[in-house]
Amino acid sequence: MYGLKTEASFDSAHFLTDYYGKCENLHGHRWRCVVYLEADELQDEGTMKDMVLDFGVFKRAVRAVAEELDHTFLVEEGSLKPATVAALEGEGFSLTVLPFRMTAENLARYFHDRLVEQNLPVACVEMYETPNNCALYRAR
Repeated sequence: MYGLKTEASFDSAHFLTDYYGKCENLHGHRWRCVVYLEADELQDEGTMKDMVLDFGVFKRAVRAVAEELDHTFLVEEGSLKPATVAALEGEGFSLTVLPFRMTAENLARYFHDRLVEQNLPVACVEMYETPNNCALYRAR
């Protein structure tokens, strides 16, 4: 088995709906996303011969997803009143509305799915919410 690893970071704000504790309030993180690729065999032709994937291609793909979420307010779809969303957008805030609760687990899966859509052989995604705590997603 061959593998590659790269990572990217992004800053964003979020809150957890239906949660009773500090994280129910709007707060921010320096998210750190670590992505692992795996392949049984190396590519056998072209410019990526004897590689899982070119590191440049891999890094650009991961960083592009991170860049989309950088310095945005991550909002679970339906968690804020439409008037609140309109007021925030009217003030010029950047919102990224996604169809899931904004947990590290769901963000790990989001990265995984976005990269698999690009045909990357993703084995695992780790999403660090703090330097010492991360969630991971691994497809079966």
